[in-house]
Amino acid sequence: MRRIARPNRLLPALAAMLLLGACQDDAPLFSAGAAGALSGRTDPDRGRRLIAEHGCTACHTVPGVPGPASRVGPPLGNMARQAYVAGLLPNTPDNLVRWLMDPPGINPKTAMPDTGLQRSGAEDIAAYLMHAGRGEGTP
Repeated sequence: MRRIARPNRLLPALAAMLLLGACQDDAPLFSAGAAGALSGRTDPDRGRRLIAEHGCTACHTVPGVPGPASRVGPPLGNMARQAYVAGLLPNTPDNLVRWLMDPPGINPKTAMPDTGLQRSGAEDIAAYLMHAGRGEGTP
């Protein structure tokens, strides 16, 4: 004998789906001033230049940085809204800097190379990426 699904069993599932949908938020995970927590001496404009000099656009699209339309790595225009850096680290300014300085040290299976960035350069790039794609214009 075949049973027909009862509406009272479907309602909790429907309510859960609606609640999860309402949880979506387009707000950044950290404030626009979070870059100041890195060192207080970050230079987002230098970060943009370093992105171009290190060839990041060979794999990533980055707002405000000219380059090929690459799809090897994820686009970096929404970093402030991402929950994780590289799918592994909670997205905080310090974790973004750690990742930029030594991607293979954090994930040996990553395709992202160690570009030899020093902490100050990684902080500048992180400061740029935190602002890129916010709709506030580039820093």
